[in-house]
Amino acid sequence: MRAFEVVSSFEPAGDQEQAIEALVDGIQAGFQFQTLQGVTGSGKTFTMAKIIEAVQMPTLVISHNKTLAAQLFREFKSFFPHNAVEYFVSYYDYYQPEAYVPSRDLYIEKDASINEEIDRLRLSATRSLMEREDVIIVATVSCIYGLATPETYRSMTVNIRRGERLDVDALVRRFVELQYERNDAVLERGRFRRRGDTLEIYPSYMEEAYRIDLDWDEVIRLRRFNPISGAFLEELDRTFIYPAKQFVLPYAVINAALETIQAELKSRYELLKSSDRVLEAERLKTRVEYDIEMLREVGYCAGIENYSAILAGRKPGDPPDTLVSYFPQKHLTFIDESHVTLPQIGAMYAGDHSRKTSLVEYGFRLPCAFDNRPLRFDEFALRLDKTIYVSATPNQTEIAQSSRVVEQIIRPTGLLDPIIEVHSSEGQMEDIYAELCRRIALGERSLILTLTKKMAEDLTDYLSGLGLKVRYIHSEVETIERVEILTQLRQGVFDVLVGINLLREGIDLPEVSFIAILDADKVGFLRSLTSLVQIIGRAARNAAGKVIMYADRESDAMRKAIAETERRRHIQTAYNEAHGITPTTVKKAVEVILSRRIEEEKEAALSSVEVLRKAHDVNVPSERKKLIAALELQMRDHADRLEFEQAAAIRDILHTLQ
Repeated sequence: MRAFEVVSSFEPAGDQEQAIEALVDGIQAGFQFQTLQGVTGSGKTFTMAKIIEAVQMPTLVISHNKTLAAQLFREFKSFFPHNAVEYFVSYYDYYQPEAYVPSRDLYIEKDASINEEIDRLRLSATRSLMEREDVIIVATVSCIYGLATPETYRSMTVNIRRGERLDVDALVRRFVELQYERNDAVLERGRFRRRGDTLEIYPSYMEEAYRIDLDWDEVIRLRRFNPISGAFLEELDRTFIYPAKQFVLPYAVINAALETIQAELKSRYELLKSSDRVLEAERLKTRVEYDIEMLREVGYCAGIENYSAILAGRKPGDPPDTLVSYFPQKHLTFIDESHVTLPQIGAMYAGDHSRKTSLVEYGFRLPCAFDNRPLRFDEFALRLDKTIYVSATPNQTEIAQSSRVVEQIIRPTGLLDPIIEVHSSEGQMEDIYAELCRRIALGERSLILTLTKKMAEDLTDYLSGLGLKVRYIHSEVETIERVEILTQLRQGVFDVLVGINLLREGIDLPEVSFIAILDADKVGFLRSLTSLVQIIGRAARNAAGKVIMYADRESDAMRKAIAETERRRHIQTAYNEAHGITPTTVKKAVEVILSRRIEEEKEAALSSVEVLRKAHDVNVPSERKKLIAALELQMRDHADRLEFEQAAAIRDILHTLQ
């Protein structure tokens, strides 16, 4: 196995080194659960990376949403450029699960929009776990949902070697069994084509394709190539082709399972009929018989996952195989922002079971659908080897379960936790306005947190009327617009951002030096101890950080949050004095995310066009026509993927050529 190696210009600083040593020692001592309680800005991700390097174990990192998972994925990619760092999140851009509402006799069919790139990354993750041990997978809670068994997935793999003799027709049938579609005209992801003595296949988990050159039944050449430009990238002696989908089974297994499905259908059908529920019985019979026919003919059907327990040979109630099943027995798991992620994991099973109860009861699904489910929390915990909870505010659940709790309080920058003041809510607008004006004069930014969307919008209008540059952000603001708003705040396009709870975990705004928390004494999730500590952390990246809580009284959560912040400040101040450190505000380049992405897309398009141009002489009419056809195909491909900037760049080149 290739060793995990952190590539970074930084060395552990502050109390990172003692945190790394303590947690590594705990892993080597056999502790199953530990907690890293690290304050915002203390470099927890770097600490995690150094732990992976020290213990040399395949690692799963679980985050509670796609945005934070993507941020962690980029950071681990930069730390481990020589190892396999993969991204495993839900591949749905939009997902409406199948459901039935008895009170309205309303059946809601499953509706989803699959993100092809995320689907590729998921398949790439399972493939990496099949081929190597130096793997880090950053995932969301979707990793506790069922997949095909690792044994089945491995058995379905096709091994092709240069020089071997094979039955080409049998190989083509095997590709179809792996759910690859044959298309001799266009080679796209998840498809293959046969042209005489040449087979080309575009694996679902790759950005490149394979070309297999044959001399009758002998593989004489095996190459990896760019499916768009046609340029050859590598000569190979051997390759493995993995299934195109994560729910794939051999036809023999499917045919054997069909008898069990039919038996369950018969039993359930007779039960419904005997209960005088003819409509439900006939509905179930029609739906399941159609699925059986599809499975028999093509080896796949819509909603195949609802039969996954029978297809995998599991007994009713047995837990499904998940991403964790693909890891070796000895592995490491980090649960990031565990105070949010663990409750998510615990809630998944109950919600899924409740929805399926109506579907089974009213004849839309067989009872085996209950076993297409996420893991229960106890089942999930049993499958983990060594686990480290990571949070600035771990719950008692994590702390009680952990054999060791390690604090990481000292920031490498020397920054202290912000100063906290409590002001009366009476006259709070005048007080906030005065503080905002002071911060604006210093070129600093501010955040104001409200309890409702309406309050955020009204407060934005009020402050705008006073001549301040202010915007609001909440869940109804589109994702792309949120990115733009946060970028503009950092750039100084406006000075004040008003929001609700979206400003807690994972937002890095070093220009923000002041946070106002309205209704800080209101009891509830948004003003709990955990929420207040997380909010306070948003001002911890600026040396002038200050938080003012506006309240009519001091709640228990407020008192504890203030006491915890003062405790940390005392430790941080003592460390700085002992080491002669002067706190410095985090300096981080402001990247115009959307503009940068547009430029990158244009550059990528022009780069691929250049490859095609080199392969075709535009002065030869026949070659010129081939180039135009290839570019048109490439342009349509970008448009289908909604990569409009790349498509537009190629369109302009086509106009010139034509």
